[in-house]
Amino acid sequence: MLRFGVVGTLGFIIDTATLYAALWLGAGLYLGRVLSYLTAASANWALNRAWTFRQAGRAGRRRQWALFLLVNLLGFAVNYGTYTLLVANWSLAAAHPVIGVAAGSLAGMAGNFLLSRRFVFRPEAA
Repeated sequence: MLRFGVVGTLGFIIDTATLYAALWLGAGLYLGRVLSYLTAASANWALNRAWTFRQAGRAGRRRQWALFLLVNLLGFAVNYGTYTLLVANWSLAAAHPVIGVAAGSLAGMAGNFLLSRRFVFRPEAA
């Protein structure tokens, strides 16, 4: 779980940087967040595959990445829902979306770990 948390922290940094880049390019708070989440989730998958769950089976990369995104849809719903609730209803979070990104990341992390360990990076996935 510690490695998953470290990867999640790196994912948070990637998520936030991508969101701010998307905002700068004019994507807006909501589309920008979808783009930043997908970028961070892809990075998290790669880092978890290489480090956190390196002892797990090695399913095909594209298949495993798609499965990771699919399995983590619940975590995404919690993450994005938390973010949206905050930026829509709290002017401080709308002005500083990193607050919503952090809250959403924390809200979805435990579920994502359990689902990833159980369904994506399990030993019999090889």
